[in-house]
This record gives sequence, structure tokens and C-alpha cells, in this order.
Amino acid sequence: MSNPHLSQSDASAAGEQVSADDRELQRTGRDLLFALYASLRVLRIYPLENQTVQNALAELDAVGAQTLATEGGISLRYVGDFVFVNDLRLRIDLGSFATYGAVGRALRQHGIGQLDILPGAGVAEWTAFLALLLAEPDPENPFARFVERLGRTTVSHLVPVPESAADVASDPDDAREAAKRTYAQTVAVAREVMSEMRMGRGVSVRRVKRAVQSIVDQVLTNETSITGMTTLRDYDEYTFTHSVNVCIFSVALGKKLGLNKQQLYDLGLGALLHDVGKVRMPLEVINKQGPLTPDERDLMQEHTVEGLLALFDMRGFAEPPLRPMLGVYEHHIKVDGGGYPRSIRPRNPSLFSRIIAVADGFDAATTKRSYQSTPWLPDRVLKEMRDNPARGMDPLVVKAFISMTGIYPVGSVVILDTYELAVVTAASPDPEAFHLPTVRVIYDSMGTPVEPPLTVDLAHPPAGAPPRTIIKTTDPERYGIHVGDYFV
Repeated sequence: MSNPHLSQSDASAAGEQVSADDRELQRTGRDLLFALYASLRVLRIYPLENQTVQNALAELDAVGAQTLATEGGISLRYVGDFVFVNDLRLRIDLGSFATYGAVGRALRQHGIGQLDILPGAGVAEWTAFLALLLAEPDPENPFARFVERLGRTTVSHLVPVPESAADVASDPDDAREAAKRTYAQTVAVAREVMSEMRMGRGVSVRRVKRAVQSIVDQVLTNETSITGMTTLRDYDEYTFTHSVNVCIFSVALGKKLGLNKQQLYDLGLGALLHDVGKVRMPLEVINKQGPLTPDERDLMQEHTVEGLLALFDMRGFAEPPLRPMLGVYEHHIKVDGGGYPRSIRPRNPSLFSRIIAVADGFDAATTKRSYQSTPWLPDRVLKEMRDNPARGMDPLVVKAFISMTGIYPVGSVVILDTYELAVVTAASPDPEAFHLPTVRVIYDSMGTPVEPPLTVDLAHPPAGAPPRTIIKTTDPERYGIHVGDYFV
């Protein structure tokens, strides 16, 4: 198996790549903080209709829109004395110290530790939001009171997050919402990349990089919730959701294998773009519902080469992203040298390629597609990947993947020995309890819906409750179940 560690030259190139991006974000982040400070200051002094106020709000909106155009989303976060924009710590100097501090105090007096700015925020929303920031905070529960007041407005693209990281981490609803935002934004980026490339237009590499970084951050801090988002499969959006799902599974598997954060970013970039070469394939072949002819199959197999060439054509990398490129080129090469593209010399696919191959194979087999009306059950896919060497997957990577997902992957619909019907929502962290995941019971033994669904850790049943075990998996369509409904 390939050595997963970055070489010194690879790390140097990666560092140059990140710093080139971050210099621009340092500038736009600073501009955003200064525009926020200026708007707060004039709103304290002048009425809303004053031209000075209108000019300051227009400048804030313009700076925010400019940053959103390149980043896709903005998270402004205060941690102690530090300020972060999209996980990049802004440099503080004598010229910015007072400004950053004033904005931080305005947020913190209402218990706000982070402000998420989504595409669509405009002058009207900024006006309402800043007016509430300038209001007196509730001395008992400032954040709850602020959110209550905000709920009475039309503000929907400025999302405050509580100051206490512990509060955020302990609230599963907040974790789920953060995962949903990341997933939706990354699907939008995947759709934009594929559409722009199909039309021969330039691609915003910056947005792609930030999307992958967000996935990596979610996997490192919120793995259960972001993995659950892979169940939100959409038949009409398969091309885009598949790319995002493969990215999530690959990064989670890379984490399981001990890759560091920079390596996870490189892996995620290759995984998100692993099928980008398909934009150069005819739509009638991609969307064909029946089996492909030999000529069509040969044409489709060119997508890995076309994907490699597409990454060479993408502008915005300080250096060619060599490891992600290998993942794009090699993810259909089998460990015995078979598969495609065929190589003149014997070729061992890289570790990144082997990881992406497993993630790609699992998601593709468990998803309804134009030529696969009935997807395989997740546990059957795992068994096939493990036991059928003709699939050509690295057995050690497959073993790590099963260790990560458990015997019953997230999203599996299972029948319990109590004859209840349940959806698997999290794998057991105990290697001795792979067969006992956390489930959400959705139908009782009489077939009556359980409202609200009952969450049960099968490995640790509640005190006084009878132990439950899984008898078998079943097809959700048989019961009219949309698995994704239980992860939103």
C-alpha cells in the first residue's frame, strides 16, 4: 500500500497553495469586519434614512456579496481573542485591533460566538440584524432573546450561533443543521463546477477548495451528522450528490486510516472531482437507461483521462494538485492492475485512489440511478466489496471502511427482533459491537408509526428497557420509506 505521508516537496506545494488563497481571504475578511464596524458606528449616531447610514450599509452589502461570490458562504467566528473567517484566523495589528474587538463585543453581548452569512443576505437583512445587535441584551438569556427577536423579522441569510462551543457540540439539532448547510453548499458547488465546465466556462477553484475544507472540518468535528447527510440522495441530482457523498465517505475513511488534515483536504478534493471528466461525455450516454454498447462503454471509460486533463485546465492552483489528480485518474484501476484506464507498465493505484474507489463503489451501488432502478442494500454491498476479489478493491481499505460504517451502515433500514422497523443513524464506536448500531425506531411491532421516532443505542439500551437486536435489513421502498427524512 502506498505511503500516506506527504513528502516534503508535496507539503511545501500544498502550503504555497493554501497561503495564496488565504491572502485574498485575509483581505476580504478584514474589509468585512471594517464594513461591519462602520455600519454599527453610524447606526448608533444617525437615523436609518440618513445618507451616511445608507452608504455604510451599501458598502457592507457590497463587501459581503464580493466575499460570498468567491467563498460561497461566510462564517465569522470569535474564539477568545482570535477572529476567524471560514476557519482562517485573521491577522490582528494596531490598525485592526480596535475594530475587530468592537464587532466581537457587539456579538458577544448577545451570546453570539459565530455569524454565518449565506448567499442572499442583502441591505434589508443587514439593517434588521444590526439594529438588533445595537439593542440592549437580555441579562438572563441574551442569545435566546436575540434569536426570538430575530425570528420576528424577515432575516433568513444571517444565522447567529451561540458563543459556547460546548452548547453547540452538545445539541444534536445544531450539529445536524451545520451538516445540512455544509452538504447543501457543497452540492451547489459540485453542480456549478460540472455545469460551468460542460459549457466551457472558467471554474471558481476557490469555492471548490472552501467546500472541501468545510467537509473536512465537518468530518473531524461532526462525523455522525455529516455522514448522515449521504442518505439525502436525489435521483434527479445524482451526479452532484454522488460526488459530495464520495467526498464525505473518502474523508471519513481517510480519517479512519490516520491521514492528517492536509492529506484529508487533498483526498477530499480528488474525491469531489473524481467524476469531473464525465462533463466531456455525451449526455445521451451518461443518462442512458439501458445497458451501454461496447463502444459506449469504451467512451465512458475515457472519463478518468478526461478528468485528469480537466484538472490540468483548472486555474487557481499555485501548483498542480498532483495527489487529487491521481485519485481522479486511477479510481477505476483495480489492485491487480485491471480496470481502466489500461497502463502500458504495471501500475499500483495510490492510497488516495484506493480510498476513492471504495467510497465510489459503495455510494454508486446503494443509490438509484438511470440504469439501476433498484439499488443494493448497504450490508449486501459491503459483503460484495469484501468477498468478491473481482471487484478489485484493496481488502485492507475495505476492511477499514466496514470498521468505519459498521455491519449496518448509516441509512440501512432494519427489522429488529421486536419486529419494530428502524433506520440506522450511527455506527457503534465499539469494535465488539459492530452489529449493534444506534437506530431510530419508526414503526412499532404492529406497523404503527412511532411519533416522534425513538432513538435507541442497541449496544447500550435504556435502563429497564428490553435489549433489541437486528434480525435483517430490508428495502425501504417496500415500506414507502424515504431514509433521508430521518436525517433532516
